[in-house]
Amino acid sequence: MVNEVIGTCPVCQSQLLATKLTCPNCHTEITGQFALSKFSYLNKDEMKFVETFVILRGNIKEMEKELAISYPTVKKYLDNIIQKMGYPIQPNIEVDHEAILTKIKNGQINVDEAIELLKGK
Repeated sequence: MVNEVIGTCPVCQSQLLATKLTCPNCHTEITGQFALSKFSYLNKDEMKFVETFVILRGNIKEMEKELAISYPTVKKYLDNIIQKMGYPIQPNIEVDHEAILTKIKNGQINVDEAIELLKGK
């Protein structure tokens, strides 16, 4: 049985480096310092979340059902994983539907501009 690679030191929690690669077929060995994938630094629960997210094709409503958690909890998990992988969190832009409708009514914007605003652009 082959064990999974861990990405975090169990003693000090620092990120680990792979220093030896071995071919199981011809037994060639390569030594050096090799970076692990960003996914290697996720714990088992985070990896399970990511796997479920991929299987469900990013459908947050299905994630809520599958994991029996709320929408804010799904978003929180995603934000934590995104940060742990070294990416910035994008701000959640709230769209003010009423303000957009008022601008259309007052002739301040046209329908095409309103559509872009509703898309968050």
